[in-house]
Amino acid sequence: LGVVFVGDGAPAGSYGYTNSGYSVYEEENERLTESLRTKVSAIKSLSIEIGTEVKNQNKMLSEMDNDFDSTGGLLGATMGRLRTLSRGSQTKLLCYMMLFSLFVFFVIYWIIKMR
Repeated sequence: LGVVFVGDGAPAGSYGYTNSGYSVYEEENERLTESLRTKVSAIKSLSIEIGTEVKNQNKMLSEMDNDFDSTGGLLGATMGRLRTLSRGSQTKLLCYMMLFSLFVFFVIYWIIKMR
């Protein structure tokens, strides 16, 4: 059996490899590898940015949670004061409200008369 040679002197079983050590396939593999490397780098950069954004959002949510807790405490204290007021004498509170209403009525009446 003899070895069949392709036009450039390479044996037919070498599937187009040249004598220089690099083939068209190797060059294409290098190009595709570099393209893949670029894409992986872009994805890595994007994932790092997403991680940073998630950390910032978690920090902001934690601050909002603290703000809501303090507001809840303030509202709770206010509701406690209102309960204390409502437990007091109802007649006294009703009398004060009637006096205030009469005062507002007379002020409005006086303003209308002055025109």
